[in-house]
This record gives sequence, C-alpha cells and structure tokens, in this order.
Amino acid sequence: MRYLLLGVLLATAVPLGAQVRTPDRPVTDPRSLASPAGSVASPVPLEDIGTSRGMQGVAWSADGKHLFVSTNLTGRYNIWRTDAGGSWPLQLTQADDTQSGLLASADGKYLYFEQDVGGNEYTDVYRVPVDGGAVENLTNSPDRREGNLVAGPADGRVALSTKLKSEGQSNLAVMDAAGKVTVLTREADPQFGWTPVAWIENGRAILANRDRVDYRVSEVWRVDAATGAATRLLGRAETVYQASDATADGRSIAVTTDEGTGQMHAGVYEVAGAKWRWLKRSPWGQSSRVFTRDGRALIVEASDDVRSALVSYDLASRAETPLALPPGANYLFGTDPRSPDGRTLTVVHTGADTPVNLLTYDLATGTTRPVTQLAIASLNPAALPKSQVVTYKSFDGTLITAVVTIPANLKRDGTNPAIVMPHGGPTGRAEDGYNRYAAAFASRGYITIQPNFRGSTGYGKAFQNANYKDLGGGDLKDTVAAKAFLVASGYVDPKRVGIFGGSYGGFMTLMALGRTPDEFAAGVQWFGIINWRTMYRDQDEVLKAYQRGLLGTPETDPKVYDAASPLTYIRAAKAPLLTIQGENDIRVPRGQAQEVNDILKAKGNVVETVFYPAEGHGFQKRENQLDSLKRTVDWFDRYLKPAA
Repeated sequence: MRYLLLGVLLATAVPLGAQVRTPDRPVTDPRSLASPAGSVASPVPLEDIGTSRGMQGVAWSADGKHLFVSTNLTGRYNIWRTDAGGSWPLQLTQADDTQSGLLASADGKYLYFEQDVGGNEYTDVYRVPVDGGAVENLTNSPDRREGNLVAGPADGRVALSTKLKSEGQSNLAVMDAAGKVTVLTREADPQFGWTPVAWIENGRAILANRDRVDYRVSEVWRVDAATGAATRLLGRAETVYQASDATADGRSIAVTTDEGTGQMHAGVYEVAGAKWRWLKRSPWGQSSRVFTRDGRALIVEASDDVRSALVSYDLASRAETPLALPPGANYLFGTDPRSPDGRTLTVVHTGADTPVNLLTYDLATGTTRPVTQLAIASLNPAALPKSQVVTYKSFDGTLITAVVTIPANLKRDGTNPAIVMPHGGPTGRAEDGYNRYAAAFASRGYITIQPNFRGSTGYGKAFQNANYKDLGGGDLKDTVAAKAFLVASGYVDPKRVGIFGGSYGGFMTLMALGRTPDEFAAGVQWFGIINWRTMYRDQDEVLKAYQRGLLGTPETDPKVYDAASPLTYIRAAKAPLLTIQGENDIRVPRGQAQEVNDILKAKGNVVETVFYPAEGHGFQKRENQLDSLKRTVDWFDRYLKPAA
C-alpha cells in the first residue's frame, strides 16, 4: 500500500462537508504565535526535570490526622506519611516496584495498596500498619490482578476488581480482613469489566460500573455484597452511564453520561423515581466525582477544552460554584479525596509552567494549602516556558486543538527547530498542564505542539469515534497538519521538525516516518506499535479486547490491519529513529520495538534501540526516567540542530 506525502495528504482530503463536528471555537492565526521577548532563556537542567517527583496515589487516614502519599522521593514510588496540617514526610515502605491505589482500612489500623512486579501490571493487594511495620501481601496471586479498592463497613471488607491473566474481562469481588477474595460477578464478555464505586445500604450492596474496555459503553449496577445478585440501574446500547459516587442509602447516584448529546455531562440520578438532576450543559465535557460528606453538594470536574476546573453543584438550589483554584488542570486526587470530617478535599493542580503538586482545598473558606513540593527548585514559573492553546483546521475542515510551547527570544525567520508530540491512547488527550518533555525541549530552543487529533477524548462521541478502523489515517493527517501550523507561524524551518510520542504517540511517530517520510527529520518513539497483527498475538487479553474494538481482528479485517500497521510503510522511512522500550510491557510487548529495529537496521537506516529491564508501559524508575529524557533530547539535538 502506497504511502502518502504531505501534498497527497492535503490533496486527497474529503470534502469539507465531511468534517467531524466538535465544539465551536475560533481558528487561530498561526502568525499570532509569539515568542516572549526579554525573558531569561537558559535551558532548564535535564537532571532537575528528570529527577522531579510524581505521585501514584494519596489517601486520608481514618481519623483525618494524616495523609499517605505514594511518591518517588527516593527514585521509587513508595509510601510516605505526613500530618494533614503539614510536616516532614515519614517513609512507611520501601520496594523496587511501584506502590499505588492507596486506601486506609475502616478501623484505621492499616493502609492497603497495590503493587505489581517489574511493571507487569498484575498487582496484588498489600497492607502496612499506619505507624509502620511489616508489609503483608494479602492476595499473592501472580496470575490474577486485583485493584480499584473501595473501603467497606467496619468489619474490614473491601470491594475490588479482579482479573485473570487468561481472560480479558474483569469481575467485582470482595476481600475480607484476612485477604480472602470472593468473586461476586461472572462476566462472560471479554470486552467488559466491573469496577466498584461505593458501598451502599449499610454494607449490604455495592454500586458498580460495568464498562466496555473502550469506555464507549458503561452501565451502572447494584450488586448484593453477599450473594452477588446484580440489578442493572442504568444502561443503554452504545451509551455511557458511569457512576462515581452514591449517597449511603444508594438512592442518589452521581453519574457521568453522554446520553442525548454525545458529549460527557454530569448529573444526579434518583433511583426511586428514575429522575435526573442535571448540571447546566456545556459544549465541553463534565465528569461527576463525589458528593460532599454533608450530602449538600456534588463536586464535578468541568473541562474547558484543554483546561479543567472543579465546580460545586448545590443539590438544593442547583447553583454551580467554581472552586477557587488557579487556571490550568485541576482534579480531585485519591481513591476518596474527602477528609473524614468532610471539610477538605485533596486536589492536584498543574499548569504549563507549574509542575504537578498536591493541595488540600478547604470547602468552607475556599483556600488551598500545598501538601507536597514535588519539583526541584529550578522548575519554577519564572524559569519554565509558557504555553499557548491554538485551534487549526485539518485536511477536511475538522477543528483540532493543540497546546504549543514556545521558547523565548526566537526570531520569526523560519530557522527554528520544532517537535510534534502526539499523545497516547488513542482515547486520551493533551492538556494545558506541565509536560516535562515540552519543558525540556522548549527551554532548549524547540517549539513544541501537542495536537488533540481525531480519536481524542473531550470533543464529543463523533470525534472520539472518527478514527474507528482508520488508525494512522485521518489522525495522522491531523498530526501532520500540526507541523504545517507551526511552519505557517513563520518561526519554524520545515526541514528541522521532529516527531516524538509514547504508546499510541509512538505508533503515530512510526506511521508518520513511514507514511510521510519527507515530513519529519528525526523521530523518537517510546513503546509504540509497529505491527497490529503481532500485537494481537502477543498482548494481554484485555488489550486484545480493546484492539478488537478499534480494528476488528486480523482474521475478520485483514485489510484494516494492513492499512493501520506502520509495518506496511516503515521501509519508506528516511529519518533517524530512536526507540526506547520496557522489557516487561504487557500493553506494547517488547517484540514491537525489536521488529522496528530489525527492519530499519537491515535497510541501513540510522536507528538506535534501548530496552530497560523491569519496566513496563512507561518508565517508573528514576534512573530510567532521566536516561530516557537525556537520550531523547540528545537525539533531537543531533539531528535537528546545526552542527556547532
């Protein structure tokens, strides 16, 4: 199958009438991009970017006096305890593998958490005394994954999801205080999985979601905690109804749905009368989160394209009041973000020039207090490059939003390098928050652009479904159009543009290099897909189910598999390619990277491939986070910047 050059991509566009409908917004003039003048423009140290910390979970103690945080202060994601009012953190656990999914036991004695082996994503449930002590593996089941913990009544029961390696589907289960797991549901369809939401009716039942693996269909169920008898409360063909919380009696449910509009919106469902209370509809997505503990309000995450805010919805007056948080990306964080007394929420905030941080938000006063300071001191707003949110038209007139990060003191003379950064997923999106890679590149003179190509979430069902059985087709054209937008700004040299992404962004990088070989001068791909057939053969069962939802199967849709596999086009690639891969990746297995390497090396291309042991889909160990960042920046410096 022939590959397409940029001219062909543009010339073969379908009529403008076929554009995919998304929320209305103005198109950005590329010449409106502006490099800040007079700013300090020294590169941010890569060691500082690569060693800044992240978080994998947070939980309140049962008495509300402490917060437990999984963070990589030591280079590994382990658990630390801090006083709720602020204190030096105390380390509770130490392990080489990531610890996440934190949950305090109802009696306050233990902290439960999840931990896998070498990034293989098959987590067991562990616990550690809240004051420190021996760590226990409660489930110890190498062939079964347990996770999504929800604390139950005072008798110590915990609701959770469980999945066998041999199956795609997951089920709802209950674990007792001794770690014995009893599976409640018997899901037969490998496309679906069960997730607990809340215990209701004094512990007699569990509210749960039954989700299709692509999250295009979700249902809400009541499940008897003793017998497993299940009753569907909400469900409809090709519709999302996803619960996020419930009142203790189970009568009111916080729900996110795309019913009627094709866009996610939030509401409260009253079970007894099958009645709804809706928030005001928005062209952008909303997501219900939690009821306040006094039962008076629902906290909702509200999107505004690539930014997000938190809103309090008063259940009596139906008034909507934004929480007083800085602009950027704001989310509730933790299995249950509410303090036991209900006064405070745990919130994550990030902006383009503000690395992610954990805050507590006081609902009464509207004030915040930082719990963590995860970034190195040099990563402050004064030193970090700024972003601009832009919208451009793609080949068929479809509107595409992107986040542009632009260095200071650039000349608009068409000589500057740039990097296009497609996101993972494809059901994901770029947001206007801190991106360590954009910060590293832009502080070194590269303009970066992160496009939300078709298939991204947040722009409605039609847009999210627009790449169905067309992976690497229209979404690739959207991505190439991002480059064209930067070139039209007058800043960028079209011969000095690279492309970089991980997972589906790695797939897009491979597709771009093979299908549009004259568009990009260098590429870096992390754990991307080269061959959907071998992916289907080698990957985990749940991911096979996800892939069937995007492409069908190799047997039923062979032409779709050929068209969507970079393998079909990769021998046309010209640009130097760096590949980085985790040895234990179950999402994109190691063989994908090896296949890319072997094909291009045999052809004589410039190619380098690096494998990290005991890493999965994404790099958790600090030395590998830093090494991968340094290698990526060095690769683009070598091939996109003129020789010194």
